[in-house]
Amino acid sequence: MRPVKGRLDPRDWTPRELRHSFVSLLSDSGMSIEQIADLCGHSGTTVTEGVYQHQLRPVLLSSAITMDRLFGAEA
Repeated sequence: MRPVKGRLDPRDWTPRELRHSFVSLLSDSGMSIEQIADLCGHSGTTVTEGVYQHQLRPVLLSSAITMDRLFGAEA
């Protein structure tokens, strides 16, 4: 993407890139996979996880850490 006066040029963004960025930002902010799937119009989390898995890593990692804490997994 080409910078325009220190910003990104909106002409360089495709709908796909915007959608993936949207999912990444929501995931990075800690929003649940279920909420992200709902906002994307998916009927469940399967498609969301399959298509955006690389962008959902923070949510998945956070969930795993929480489960470890709840069930006392050993470090």
